[in-house]
Amino acid sequence: MPKTALLANQNKIAKHVFDFLEYLEIEKGYSPLTLRNYRHYLLRFCSWYSKLNPECSLFDINPDVIRQYRVYLSRQTDGKGRFLGRKTQSYHAIAIRSFLRWLLKNDYNVMSPDKIELPKISERQVKFLTGEQVERLLNAPLLSSVAGKRDKAILEVLFSTGLRVSELVKLDRDKVDLQRREFGVVGKGGRARVVFLSARAADWLSIYLNARNDKFSPLFIRHRGKIDPTKVDDDFRLTVRSIQRIIKKYGQKIKLPIDVTPHVIRHSYATDLLMAGADLRSVQEMLGHKNVSTTQIYTHVTHKRLREVYEKYHRRN
Repeated sequence: MPKTALLANQNKIAKHVFDFLEYLEIEKGYSPLTLRNYRHYLLRFCSWYSKLNPECSLFDINPDVIRQYRVYLSRQTDGKGRFLGRKTQSYHAIAIRSFLRWLLKNDYNVMSPDKIELPKISERQVKFLTGEQVERLLNAPLLSSVAGKRDKAILEVLFSTGLRVSELVKLDRDKVDLQRREFGVVGKGGRARVVFLSARAADWLSIYLNARNDKFSPLFIRHRGKIDPTKVDDDFRLTVRSIQRIIKKYGQKIKLPIDVTPHVIRHSYATDLLMAGADLRSVQEMLGHKNVSTTQIYTHVTHKRLREVYEKYHRRN
């Protein structure tokens, strides 16, 4: 088959992929990052499948085709010559399953997505900080400048709320009620939840905001250089990458044994709640997890709590 015809057929299935991505964006509220990943996984499959099946027929996708694709993925390398990890391979399979499920929902006669088994992945190891390490990290910023006060407020808010960094950077100061110490966020999948601030985090937010002399709406902004009043709010809003660099800087400053990221602080927040006696379902709600199975990565804590309950209440103890 001529190359132009091959590309035309490939575009047939790609069109369905883009319709599916629009569905994920509009109906499911997926984040731009998740949409980008799904696009990458599915278009990689389209490219491979067009060579195996020049007609690119959706109806010819079967378990043997998926098996061959899994073999293909297992032999692929990234830009540094490393083979794709099992987790990355699993993400490809999840994307194809979701795509097939959407096709079935729209009355296309395609293979059942349940026939695709996900590769087994070793249990996720959660990195978190101890109470002493958290205190050292929160006290690392120098408070003589407005940027130092900002960094202190960022660290306090992250540990107080367990926010995802993508949720943190979207906050505007008029949306945060410092009197009631709460505010709303819309997290992954468009799921809204109420977030609570500790008294300490609210105090440091007040200190930081009082030190600012601008009228920009973002809760956290950059403070390098002169403030140009002709710029719009989002020109000054801190980015996800900026927050990550700030936190990494303070982790290195106090020589913590692990690389500190916003997600490590989120893990530390959840661990702290569970260690204090919070139940898993409540922590699930506070983290904004869709399923409690996601929250169960904190088994290192729940197992300890189970032992404490056993030791306390079993009559033989």
